[in-house]
Parts: sequence; structure tokens; C-alpha cells
Amino acid sequence: MVYHPSWRGLSFHDQVPTGTASPRAYLEACLERIAAHEPVVQAFVTLNIEGARAAADAATTRRAAGRPLSPIDGMPIAIKDLIETADMPTQMGCAAYEGHWPRRDSAMVGALREAGAIILGKTVTTELGMSEPGPTTNPWNAAHTPGGSSSGSAAAVAAGFVPVAIGTQVAGSIIRPAAYCGNWALKPTQGGIHRGERQGTSQSTAGPHGNTAEDIWAVAREISSRLGGDPGTPGVMGPMATPAPRRPMRLAIMRTECWPRIDATSQAAFERFVRSLDVEILWPEDHPLLAALERALSQAMAIGTRITAFENRWAYRSLPRDKISARMRARLDASATATADDYASLLAERAAMRAAHAAIAPLADALIAPACPGPAPLWNPQAPDAAANPRPTGDPSCNAGTSALGCPAVTLPMLAVGGLPMGVQLIGQPHQDAQMLALARWLHAAAAPVAM
Repeated sequence: MVYHPSWRGLSFHDQVPTGTASPRAYLEACLERIAAHEPVVQAFVTLNIEGARAAADAATTRRAAGRPLSPIDGMPIAIKDLIETADMPTQMGCAAYEGHWPRRDSAMVGALREAGAIILGKTVTTELGMSEPGPTTNPWNAAHTPGGSSSGSAAAVAAGFVPVAIGTQVAGSIIRPAAYCGNWALKPTQGGIHRGERQGTSQSTAGPHGNTAEDIWAVAREISSRLGGDPGTPGVMGPMATPAPRRPMRLAIMRTECWPRIDATSQAAFERFVRSLDVEILWPEDHPLLAALERALSQAMAIGTRITAFENRWAYRSLPRDKISARMRARLDASATATADDYASLLAERAAMRAAHAAIAPLADALIAPACPGPAPLWNPQAPDAAANPRPTGDPSCNAGTSALGCPAVTLPMLAVGGLPMGVQLIGQPHQDAQMLALARWLHAAAAPVAM
């Protein structure tokens, strides 16, 4: 199936709150698509269909009585299988956690249930959110990866199984799979959505994938309005209603280390899109502070990887080695020699990146960048060199900088290359989540999508 960025996927906002469909009817339409396409897409690890139908019936009754719990009352949502759910196991794509069932809800899942959302199922993740892929395929072409580690969440939205799915990101695991699958997504300011039990990694962030800006914003705000953010952080802030579209006066290009890795056609598609905007554009060479930011972020992926490896090794060092993949064993082995002094130096480098980012705040309304270094690459787990492929779910270099910065990023589906999606991302200063969504809505409405 050939993708074009004018395609509009499944929306909850347009149907249930307007009375076009009841929550139960909407859920049944989702289940029909799952029955038809899940055998190829393989987005889910677990489904709770009986529980979802009961929740949809309750939401239908509330809406018929004019007493919905929130704008997302009755919305089917899928949860990445790194996040705990009381009614389904949390197995984290890892044989060492097979059958693991804490029987409690993560903070964000509890908030979604309080808002009336229907937790339909758990989506495939790469092993422990790292690089060993699961079985999920790209809904636009099953020969290609959907991205990682939020592979199932991205694919479930793009396939029309759910209007919103929750993903997580440490390097590029919300924004990149959304870009590969043609979704909207919000990677919030670090800690903007309460991570519950997943507080051990300093760059881990939870955020929604969806087909519309309205749906992802409603989910983010309903969670944060109930919980705040991570301990010590205020959460995603802004209006409860979707921020109105706002035209930026000036945007600055962010190239970073991903730029040399982007193929010529994908670079041309992004540049054509940028040139079409009725907005002043600054390139890194146009201002020394932008050039300084590029230099500061030039090693963001390596620095973030080493920070995360040091933080994760304490949690994973006791896992049975015969129950984790060769890729995971190699990660643990590589982190074993790092010292606390090494970690402190890495944190200092990350702090310098954040200072360089803060310095460019007066220059532009937002940074704009490709959300991935081209369309989703081919992935064949049976290929002779598959085990040696260091990035079977794609290259996160377009996203590693924003993860290190801890700032909000919104991806929006504006590009197609070779019949597959390629996203554009807008990047703001910390706590500018609402502003980034407002700018993204303007771009999506005002700019012509580019297909090459």
C-alpha cells in the first residue's frame, strides 16, 4: 500500500464526542480492523477484549446520560509492554520476564482509566526497550520495520487498531516509529507524563502516538492533569482543549549528527517542505548560537547511549544471560567497565548541550528537523546478516539530541519518500509542549505535504 501524507487515519475526537459513534460501536470497528490485519502487523502482545467491551459499554452509558468522565471517556488505547497494567502481563519483550504480571497499574495507566479510557491491549516492544526487535511489521509495507522500541504502539495507530497508543523514548523510540508509520506523536518535556515505576533511566519519557493532534493532546493532558509529571516536575502544561494553530514567525533548522546519514531523496523532500513554508528560516550557519548548538549535539547519540547503559546495568545485571538476546548481552558487557566518574563526565556533557539549547531560545519559535533519516528501512529477521545489524529498527540519530535535551518534540506526518512515511519534527524549549503542538497544527494545515 502506497503512503501519501494527505492520508488521515482513525480519529476518536471526530466521532465519539460528536455523537457520530458510541464508544461500543467505535471499539467494535477497532476490533474488526485488528481481526483483519493483526496477523500481518503483529502489533499486540496481549489483548483484553472482554474487559474492553465492558469498559466501552460503561462509557456508552455515561455518554448517553451526558456524564462522560472526560473528553477521552470511551477511547480505546494501547499500552507499550514496558508499562505495567493490572489486568495484563508486562513482559517487556524479554524472555527473562515471560509471564511477569505485577497486577498493578502504572501511574499513567491508572490516570487513563480514571478518565474513562479503555485499555485494549499491550503492544510489542523491542527487548527491554533496547535494540532487539519484536515481530511487528510496518503497516504500509510489511517488509520494512515500524521502528523501535515503540514498534507495536506506532503500528497499532497506523493500522487503525486504536486512535492512540502510549510509547516511551530514551533515544528515539516515540518520534522515530511515529515518523516511520505516518503518525502524530508527542515526546513531552522530560518527566511531563508521570512514568510510574519507570523512573530509573534519566532520559526515559512516555508519550502518545495518534492519528490527530486533538487525540494525542487530550490523552497527554488528561494524564498530567491527574498526576502532574514525574516527582518534582509539573507535567505537561497548557489548555485542556487542543491548542489552537499558531503560525511561527521564524523556525531554525536542526541538522545535528543525523544529517550526513539522510539519503539524498529524503534530504530533498525535507528541504522542499521547508522552502514551501511562509516562515523565515534560519540555518545553522546563519547564527553562531545555532552553530554552537550543532557542535554541542554532535555526539548526542553516543553520550545518551552511555548514560543509559550506566543507569540500566544495575537493573539488568542479574538477568539470566540465557534469557536475554546477544544484543542485550553485548550492551551489558560494554557498560561493565564504566565508572561513576565516567558517568559524571557524561552528565556534564549533557548539561552543556542543554545550555547551548537554552541559548538559542530568542532566535526562533522552534527548531524544525527531519524526524527520521529517511523512510523505514527494510528488515528481514531471516537475512544472513540480521544478527549483526546494530540497528534493526532504524537509526535514532535524528532524535537522540532532543532526548538528551529533555525538551518537547512533536512529529507530524508531512513527507513521503518511496511510498513510505517520513515525519517532520518541531522541537521547543522545556515546557513548551502546548506551543509546539500549536505550531505543528498550523504547519499541518497551511503547508503542502511533499511526496517524492
